[in-house]
Amino acid sequence: MDNMEAEVLDCLAGAKKVLVGIGGEWKKSRHSDVRRAYDGLGKILDGKDYFIVTTNTDAAVYDSCLDKERIVAPCGNETWRQCSEACTKDIWEPGEIPEDICPHCGAPLTGNTREAKTYIEEGYMPQWQRYTRWLAMTINRELLVLELGEGFETPTVIRWPFEKTVYFNRKARMYRVHESLSQVTQEIGSRAVAVAENSLVFISRLSALCRM
Repeated sequence: MDNMEAEVLDCLAGAKKVLVGIGGEWKKSRHSDVRRAYDGLGKILDGKDYFIVTTNTDAAVYDSCLDKERIVAPCGNETWRQCSEACTKDIWEPGEIPEDICPHCGAPLTGNTREAKTYIEEGYMPQWQRYTRWLAMTINRELLVLELGEGFETPTVIRWPFEKTVYFNRKARMYRVHESLSQVTQEIGSRAVAVAENSLVFISRLSALCRM
């Protein structure tokens, strides 16, 4: 075990809350080992008070062992369906409308994601409200922030808000893990660590150490 791994595990042991951000490195279309990484993350977070924010829309996180009530996907979920013309706020589960045609206006259905012509955000809002309530309870608490594989495609969802959280919580410690975009801002200084490594590899190795 190297110093970095020992440091993260030590922070994990002492953390009252754990905030996790999951970004593009975890898109299942890019990596064959995504499922293993999610399972590893589940082992790391087992028994902890955590919340996960993901910018991925592939819904892979929901197929893992992680608690769905502790996950929010603000950019949407491509397996959920919405009217492509947004004639209604209705959102349907996979297969709920077999013909994939809006029953209200006859337009084709599309994925309920920010890529839609008009993104119906009501799909994720209940979980977002749950997340913001949870986040408010992290103030002045020992908080471990793990930002995993998030780039700059949607920095207003994870990167910048996470930095702000760490800036205001003097008891927070952040590890930003990314193969090429792990840089951290000077404003949060020594309480944030840049880990220049693929985040799936990092988590898989860390979870193996948790079992030792």
